[in-house]
Amino acid sequence: MSVKVRIPTPLQKLANGSHEVECSAKNIQELVDSLEKSFPGMKDRLMETGKIRRFVNIYVNDEDIRFMNKEETLLHEGDVVSIVPAIAGGSMAFLITLEKDRSMLVSRCALQKQRRLHDYKKD
Repeated sequence: MSVKVRIPTPLQKLANGSHEVECSAKNIQELVDSLEKSFPGMKDRLMETGKIRRFVNIYVNDEDIRFMNKEETLLHEGDVVSIVPAIAGGSMAFLITLEKDRSMLVSRCALQKQRRLHDYKKD
């Protein structure tokens, strides 16, 4: 079954900049596997230990799969699947970050603090 998948901005980099893609899948689990095959790294961002991550919401035709059959929610020809990151702290925050990304951010912050301390000591 061919379904449209709406990709949120934080994941568009993995999807070659696409905001919408077409996939063939019978259910959400197969959909995530199909996305992973086409866009490596996608599954790690969406699932953990076989379940949709807590901070990821998936809708099939505007219905939240958490109130349906979760990963086993069936898909039909023409369905529209929306992947929506959780909203936290008043801003869109995709809270699943690869360790590499996190360590780069921590390194940048540490470097900025070192520069401030160095500038402070000059005065």
